[in-house]
Amino acid sequence: MKILITSDHAGFELKNALFRFLKEKKFEVVDYGPDKLDPNDDYPDFVAPVAEKISADETGKTFGVVIGGSGQGEAMCANRFPRIRAAVFYGDKRLNLESEKRFGLLSLSREHNDANILAIGARFVSEEETKKAVLLWLETPFSGETRHLRRLEKIDLLAPSNRVDI
Repeated sequence: MKILITSDHAGFELKNALFRFLKEKKFEVVDYGPDKLDPNDDYPDFVAPVAEKISADETGKTFGVVIGGSGQGEAMCANRFPRIRAAVFYGDKRLNLESEKRFGLLSLSREHNDANILAIGARFVSEEETKKAVLLWLETPFSGETRHLRRLEKIDLLAPSNRVDI
């Protein structure tokens, strides 16, 4: 398993901490930047190369973690690429969900939807919560159940390159 990790300025410190943590856990991790904090950077410049690389990997063994202020824009950017299924981790306790339910939603993104990119909102999660979330996400396998495979195939057919004009 290879993990590609990136951020914008809002997620810069969290990305660096997560990178070190995943390396300590013996994961193969590639840092896609940024290398230095720039308050004027734009997340698409960092998210797009990660999504493009994962989109091109047909083995299904490359995953991404993209970190921004909310995680929303990062997921939207990543999901523009074929075969990318980016999920956002809602770690914000203001969702009024107990920890188990927040983490349950996270694991379902892998188990049911075979998410291959996790977008994290650095303004809403702690470093410890992020570490726990990413480990759970990486360790949760896709179920491969027929109903989930069928749904993923339908999503893939929505890609512009697969659509037929009527």
